[in-house]
Amino acid sequence: MSNDTLFGAGPALPPAYPERAAWGTAPKLRQWQAEALQKYFEMAPQDFLAVATPGAGKTTFALRVATELVGRGTVNRIVVVAPTDHLKRQWADAAARVGLSIDPNFKNSDGAHGRDFIGVAVTYAQVAMKPMLHRAKTEAARTLVILDEIHHGGDALSWGDGIREAFDPAVRRLALTGTPFRSDTAAIPFVEYVEDKDGIRRSRADYTYGYGNALRDHVVRPVIFMAYSGQMRWRTSAGDEMAASLGEAAVTKDVTAQAWRTALNPQGQWIPAVLAAADKRLTEVRRAVPDAGGLVIATDHDDARAYAGQLKKITGESATVILSDDAGASKKIEEFSAGDSRWMVAVRMVSEGVDVPRLAVGVYATSTATPLFFAQAIGRFVRARKRGETASVFLPSVPNLMALASQMEVERDHALDRPDKDNDEGYIPEEALMEEANREEKASDSLTKGKYEALESQAAFDRVLFDGGEFGTGGEIGSEDELDFLGIPGLLDAEQVGVLLRQRQQEQQSRRRGQATAPAAAAEPEAQVVDHRQLTELRNQLARNVSAWSARSGMPHGVVHSELRRICGGPAVAQANEEQLAKRLKKLQDWFIGRK
Repeated sequence: MSNDTLFGAGPALPPAYPERAAWGTAPKLRQWQAEALQKYFEMAPQDFLAVATPGAGKTTFALRVATELVGRGTVNRIVVVAPTDHLKRQWADAAARVGLSIDPNFKNSDGAHGRDFIGVAVTYAQVAMKPMLHRAKTEAARTLVILDEIHHGGDALSWGDGIREAFDPAVRRLALTGTPFRSDTAAIPFVEYVEDKDGIRRSRADYTYGYGNALRDHVVRPVIFMAYSGQMRWRTSAGDEMAASLGEAAVTKDVTAQAWRTALNPQGQWIPAVLAAADKRLTEVRRAVPDAGGLVIATDHDDARAYAGQLKKITGESATVILSDDAGASKKIEEFSAGDSRWMVAVRMVSEGVDVPRLAVGVYATSTATPLFFAQAIGRFVRARKRGETASVFLPSVPNLMALASQMEVERDHALDRPDKDNDEGYIPEEALMEEANREEKASDSLTKGKYEALESQAAFDRVLFDGGEFGTGGEIGSEDELDFLGIPGLLDAEQVGVLLRQRQQEQQSRRRGQATAPAAAAEPEAQVVDHRQLTELRNQLARNVSAWSARSGMPHGVVHSELRRICGGPAVAQANEEQLAKRLKKLQDWFIGRK
């Protein structure tokens, strides 16, 4: 496939079009859009589900379908259903560019839209409130309904029922999604489900264009995930002091959640260190992409404002803050998108569908970790404007986020049934939906239960994840090992990113081998298998002893750790080996008995 086909000089209308393009709208399409369009008109279906990765161009495809159907006289009215008010306006602006006048300001109380419009853009919630009103309007004209991010049709039983009731009479329904999977079993209206070999009914798309294909076609950016670990300390609701390394595999889910929450606390040292690292990465990207911007996705409003304040200290420039209850949020997003300022901080507002193509660096500073939210959040950074742009997303090094980052290219379908092993007689779909909605609104119940106090957090560079692989050997904040990856050029295609990451990995390994053998040219000892259980026990023992010495001496935990490293040598706790940890424990014992 040539670059011309991808970026604007490919073939005109594919063979499925005997008629001339309506109203002179014949912009050149990407190959997947042309293929999907040809399949659509060959099938001429009432319902069509197109699954395309965020950033691939679903809106362009849908509007091309709309202009063709209007030009042929198949439809004379268009309704776009979107998840949010901001997306309604975004659809109306995109439609205007291809000659379709869509009213995004239509309210249920208006009754009818203006005569100058061919249709309206509404939200799923708006339709669910007055489904019979929208049904009457659908019946009154030959209507095409575009259901953007159709998985939202299953967000609540009333939403699904309302969409089905309102648009059942439509002549054509075009459903779009970048993430068709859901964590509940609510059926999505107008989606076909097919039983697989295990008896599980799964959604079936009419056309699918996944992230892996889009990456190979240079339609989306490659995503480099920068994972950060570190030592966390907090006080539980019972008053107990706890300490753990962020992302330790051996700890319980509750401890992982509390350590994660501690890392995201604006009063600690983890989040400022990661924000500073992300800004260094943004500076590097802006050498090649001058208007590149960054987005921090926060858990709540207070955190968002605090992160913005920290970014102001780091950069000297105010960050744009987007809050879900801010009436001017859409205008702020548009201004940021059109400008060249460095950072935007948002709470869920920019998690789905919102188009800010210049976003190239992200910080995932939220405790929300459903596959759906993660995919939509990462989708904000993958939209390619020209070949070679890369995206970098900074993450807490916790197992579930690492798994999601490693599975970027996995295509999923929505499973309507639960496997037998997960079923029980007490499962009630309505209650499961309410639980899911509550999880989404409150970020994560597991992170907000009970009284809790974050005491201390320290950051350490952990590793880089890319294309299913892991790179880097860890390192301190500001170390050469970290800067090797922060300094990767901002203009590289996926193949070049992979080559460079492997090169940096080899350089770090060689550097570490050289440091290990520098004092003497002794024979290299036989490699030992690391006992991860012993390593975890030593880390926990060190954390307890540091806490005890801190309480006795009044010295902050971070200072104790730093002093131990200064005296004993070695990297941060998360990267230290058994010998280095044991040496620090021995030094602490000396301190307790008065031996310096």
